[in-house]
Amino acid sequence: MEDDFMKYRSPLVSRYASKEMAYNFSDRKKFTTWRKLWIYLAKAEKALGLPITDAQVQEMENEERKLRHDVMAHVHTFAHCCPTAAPIIHLGATSCYVGDNTDLIMLRDGFDILLPKLARVIDRLANFAEKYADLPTLGFTHYQPAQLTTVGKRACLWLQDLVMDMRNLQRARDDLRFRGVKGTTGTQASFLQLFQGDHDKVEELDRMVTDMAGFKKSYLVTGQTYSRKVDIDSLSCLASMGATIHKICTDIRLLANMKEIEEPFEKEQIGSSAMPYKRNPMRAERCCSLARHLVALLADPLQTASVQWLERTLDDSANRSRIDRKLYYD
Repeated sequence: MEDDFMKYRSPLVSRYASKEMAYNFSDRKKFTTWRKLWIYLAKAEKALGLPITDAQVQEMENEERKLRHDVMAHVHTFAHCCPTAAPIIHLGATSCYVGDNTDLIMLRDGFDILLPKLARVIDRLANFAEKYADLPTLGFTHYQPAQLTTVGKRACLWLQDLVMDMRNLQRARDDLRFRGVKGTTGTQASFLQLFQGDHDKVEELDRMVTDMAGFKKSYLVTGQTYSRKVDIDSLSCLASMGATIHKICTDIRLLANMKEIEEPFEKEQIGSSAMPYKRNPMRAERCCSLARHLVALLADPLQTASVQWLERTLDDSANRSRIDRKLYYD
């Protein structure tokens, strides 16, 4: 534990990420998913006639089950742990087979964690809007007093934006495909060689592995990687949701100043926050802070996608703006 405090830890994870989301993008999840992908590949290649034995596949499955909760997955290679299966692990694949496919699995699973939480927020806000549908309040334009509105009507402005975000997130999740079984430049040449030019078997291999990973379809065309436009699509809807949350929470902060709405008073508050007549909108402020950071991150995947020369470049290898870091804000 002391070692953990001797190096930088992102507060975005340690303070704000849910346990489910933090695990979803953890090294443990990543490395165990790599192993599962190697097993999927071996099973499909065996089913399509390559000389792979049941014993080799079983050895891989036994090792994956044994170490699925152990971080030593990134210390000892899968092949070292499975000497019999070593010759057929990663057969015909490139590093992006495990790397990019794992990223897509994490993206999908991250959306699956986030969407129910957003749905819960929408449901609770809808109940609030209905409860205060007839309560009059002063409306503002240009942040100047204008005409009367109702608290419920104002909440519906927030609600409508969140429903649009829900639609966009669901669409981005449903549009995700698997990179599948593609070669170094996306031509599947290595797999055509393995199957002696049998194109139908290579197509079936791609379909079988995609199905094992829980996807309905794989991308028809890839370079070495899946298109980085996928990252842009995923982060765009997340950044848009960030803008919605910032607007809602800014409204709450403005209303708090006028004593029209207050956040709960915490049991233990210090400094100016402890004044009995004062209710700092700390939750709203926190949401605005995280939302602003989320919105600002959209520039990175835009730049990454724009410089993917030809079949791919590696200028993003050290600092690629991965969407897995963005989904922490759930």
